[in-house]
Amino acid sequence: MALHRLASITLGVPDVAASSTFYRDFGLTEVGPGRFATAHGGEQLRLVPARRRAVIELGLAADSPDDLERIATQLARLDVRAQRTATALDTADPGSGVKVRVAVAPRVTLPPEPPTPFNGPGRRQRGGRAPGVVAESPARPRKLGHLVYGTPHLDASQRFYLDGLGFKVSDEIAGLAYFMRCSTDHHNLVVQQAPVHFPHHTAWEVGDVDEIGRGARALLSVDPSRHTWGFGRHHVGSNFFWYFRDPAGHFAEYYSDLDVILEDEVWKPEVWDGARGLYSWGPPPPPSFLVPDDLAELIAG
Repeated sequence: MALHRLASITLGVPDVAASSTFYRDFGLTEVGPGRFATAHGGEQLRLVPARRRAVIELGLAADSPDDLERIATQLARLDVRAQRTATALDTADPGSGVKVRVAVAPRVTLPPEPPTPFNGPGRRQRGGRAPGVVAESPARPRKLGHLVYGTPHLDASQRFYLDGLGFKVSDEIAGLAYFMRCSTDHHNLVVQQAPVHFPHHTAWEVGDVDEIGRGARALLSVDPSRHTWGFGRHHVGSNFFWYFRDPAGHFAEYYSDLDVILEDEVWKPEVWDGARGLYSWGPPPPPSFLVPDDLAELIAG
């Protein structure tokens, strides 16, 4: 695979200062005005002024200039324009208009987390209180895991990422969404059918379910209205999740325990219906998670 990770995203927001406060509270490190880094992925989020919320640019990492040349050739076959330099390629998703920059960048290997001991029936792995009960460290996202956005031309967006950039399909929600990967994570990008382009959510990996809980406690202690959906476990991807809403209307997800695809040959993508694929257990998603409250405004804009 020419690509090896989702490197960064740039989001357009009406109020950069308000959104910046949210992402500081979320656990990202502010490295400049509207610029945020994760613990191991480097600078991965940029917020820029915009009249309405939108994905402005998606950053992907490739291994070498040869990979960029291969991608440029694939895009040309699709009649998709691209601009090349020695170390980067700039193009755009024709289905949504989202800009995409593919840059040569080193691979990032996250240091392994020590295993969290859990007791179970007939299995005693720890003594005393559970580490998750006594831990006080705040949530600190390890990396940007994936981005989900709506596109009015799903087939064109899917073809761009698969046949043009080299993503692979991991799973599909029938007629609605494609879960695609450019790394060993189950998905780094989801494009879903929508009447207009809009960012649905960003997802940030933390260490375990207890860190999800600590992050939620900190966010909601400041503003309980930030809660959107959770705690629960997705079916597609298998990850634990909890979603929160930033001031611009984007959802931000803490997640852990996502499926990992180490061998493409043994993974079989499946097609799920919406209800079954969305979550395995947890509270039902609120209507605003399925249809954004500002959808009419986005369409008018």
